[in-house]
Amino acid sequence: SIASICTIAACIFLIGIILSIIINVNSVEKQVEQNVGVTVFFDKGLKQEQIDAIGATIKADKHVEKYKYTSAEEAWKEFQGDYFAEDPELAKAFANDNPLADSASYTVFLKNIDEQDAFVNSISKVQGVRKVKHSEQAKETLSKFSKLLGYVSIALIVILLGVGIFLISNTVMIGITVRRHEIKIMKLIGSTNGFVRAPFIIEGVIIGLVGSAIPLVILRVIYERLIAFVMSKVGVMASSISFATVGEIFGVLVPLGLGIGAGIGLVGSFLSIRKHLKV
Repeated sequence: SIASICTIAACIFLIGIILSIIINVNSVEKQVEQNVGVTVFFDKGLKQEQIDAIGATIKADKHVEKYKYTSAEEAWKEFQGDYFAEDPELAKAFANDNPLADSASYTVFLKNIDEQDAFVNSISKVQGVRKVKHSEQAKETLSKFSKLLGYVSIALIVILLGVGIFLISNTVMIGITVRRHEIKIMKLIGSTNGFVRAPFIIEGVIIGLVGSAIPLVILRVIYERLIAFVMSKVGVMASSISFATVGEIFGVLVPLGLGIGAGIGLVGSFLSIRKHLKV
């Protein structure tokens, strides 16, 4: 039982690490997605009323998380700040002539980057839209990385669950072998099949719960200290880095970990009883 508890604890610990990484990667991915915008440019000479109508169309789209309007004047100011910051005298040559007069735009941020193609196809057909600029490479990279992480994580978790079930089965099987004489006596004095099987099932579930509770406590302490350490080291970058909070991680991890532990114990003991306990 102690060996099984330790092994279950190791399995849940690794599953907890994997899930913590997945949650944090998904959080970072979501932040990156929110910074990958689709830029919508308008036809030359389009009136403000028509631009506002395009904005209303964008707002009504179910794929849109948020959007921002940038006027031609604002675009020119941003351009000056980026390219003429070291020599502002050069910008004075355009004092009475905005070279970006037709560059007003909406920058649109989507709920899910996988919806980018659908949104681009939809907004491109709107009257008054001249061009839609988007990052196809960013979308493909994020989508592929997310799928790869999901497949690898599922494979690792399935392997760990299999190991846990195998060990619980062995533990219960040993218990059945050791108590074989007691089981015969119980049957001879009239014990039901359920009464004989119940202690082994309860034993498996308890082993699973204890084995999952221990690593969850350890993981919480490690995660809190690790995040505090990382945030203290990154310094000024801390404002741009956002890790999942302890509440976000363990709000998922605690019920899932205890459920997996109890499930491993239940399934492992049930399989072992079916195979080795003839009542």
